[in-house]
Amino acid sequence: MKKSSIFLSAILVLFVGMMSTSCVSRKKLVYFQGSDTLYSHPQQISQQYEMKLKPADQVLVKITHSGEPELLSPFAQDVTMGSLRNNSTYSNAGTLSNAYGYTVTNNGELILPAVGNVYVDNMTCEEAARAIEKKVVELNLLQQPEVTVRLMNARVTVVGAVRTPRSVSLTSERNTVIDVLAQCGDLDVTSLRKNIKLFREVNGERQMYTLDLTDVNIFNNPAFYVQQNDMIYVEPNKSLGVKSSAFYTFLSAGASILGLASSIIALVFAIKDEAN
Repeated sequence: MKKSSIFLSAILVLFVGMMSTSCVSRKKLVYFQGSDTLYSHPQQISQQYEMKLKPADQVLVKITHSGEPELLSPFAQDVTMGSLRNNSTYSNAGTLSNAYGYTVTNNGELILPAVGNVYVDNMTCEEAARAIEKKVVELNLLQQPEVTVRLMNARVTVVGAVRTPRSVSLTSERNTVIDVLAQCGDLDVTSLRKNIKLFREVNGERQMYTLDLTDVNIFNNPAFYVQQNDMIYVEPNKSLGVKSSAFYTFLSAGASILGLASSIIALVFAIKDEAN
């Protein structure tokens, strides 16, 4: 074999080796792999997505009655903290006229005018409304009251390898991790889609869940539907982080220049061999 061919082969092997490091497996990027097979037939949705009330949550409470309006006067009072009324707007349920804002205490209670303390910790908004109705009836304040409870300050914080890290306000009680990540502009090219961490406070304890966006079984993950105050961390891919560095940019440019140079050198040697 001629020296020029040996030299060219060595250069090409080096060039291909350097350029191949910039390739990322498609399997690491595609979401919900296996969905074509699993969802060839409809699948039942089993998760409960309703958010549960927790200490420090702010909620709007509206008490109505089909009888005489003056019966509601004991409830038409401002509170010291979080008082909102007269078409107050909040994050996840639109607007409630004549609704009042209250904060869930550290003991898991709402303190309401005329009603007093109502325990609502770990209840859904619907369950909390029924608990308030029961207390109103027990105190003989109203018969057949109608109570509406809505969560005001529900949000999820997203940090790490997403396009726009931020706190996302939840617009309803049915929000998936996909909804939240979409609000952040989706994951960026450096993110590890198989190792997304979600941290959640449950009954005074912090729990961690791992989510794999490439796996179709993510829909069955207990953290697929987010809860208020969840924190999501998207871990960056270390190798991709290196590729985005200034050194790797220089290395990639050098590889391109080297490839061009090798082609020119090979051409020169080929002309020289033909002349000999």
